[in-house]
Amino acid sequence: MVVKHEARATLAKRRADVAAMFDGVAARYDLVNDLLTGGQDRRWRRAVLRAVDPRPGQRVLDLAAGTGTSSRPFADAGALVVATDLSYGMVEVGKQRQPDLTFVNADALALPFADGTFDAVTISFGLRNVEDTAAALAELRRVSAPGGRIVICEFSTPTWAPLRAAYHGIVLKALPTVAGLAASNASAYEYLSESIRAWPDQRTLAHLLTAAGWKSVEWKNLSGGIVALHRGTA
Repeated sequence: MVVKHEARATLAKRRADVAAMFDGVAARYDLVNDLLTGGQDRRWRRAVLRAVDPRPGQRVLDLAAGTGTSSRPFADAGALVVATDLSYGMVEVGKQRQPDLTFVNADALALPFADGTFDAVTISFGLRNVEDTAAALAELRRVSAPGGRIVICEFSTPTWAPLRAAYHGIVLKALPTVAGLAASNASAYEYLSESIRAWPDQRTLAHLLTAAGWKSVEWKNLSGGIVALHRGTA
């Protein structure tokens, strides 16, 4: 019983640390992302929009939505989008910038929504920050309506060996330094670099999705596999 209590306390502290880290970069988060990716993040967001394929009146959960930049296209398409993030700072910045969107401060492992609420659930560059990937995928499955779809956009493993070597050996190592030129909290981007290296490859994530109850799981590589788009249905 003591061991379980200590494990829960450790997880709670890590959630708090991750949230605090993103609180610290919230104000300039979107700008720094744009700079670090050379604008590729916009292309990736368009791919997510096509995969989610939101329709007027459909309910969409955008998890790890940050300031709502990723949620805006769903709302513009007429969907009823709920922008959800663990970081209170991100949510507050989002509310100020996009007051017409619905923001919820919540944990991916304990979503405050009823079973079968959403027609689509999506998370971009945030699943990697959740301490229990399998549990988060199961929780997203729980809040999805029958036949609902999931779309995950996340950093992944480049498929071409020379690109993979350059990405891991040069780009990820330089990431915290480059981010430090534009961000007030460069240490947050050290964590980003480390978490990308530790993240499972495309096939492993697909297996985790299937194990969590998602069907028809598939993925598409973007930017040579630097990013991968995974999809499935409830």
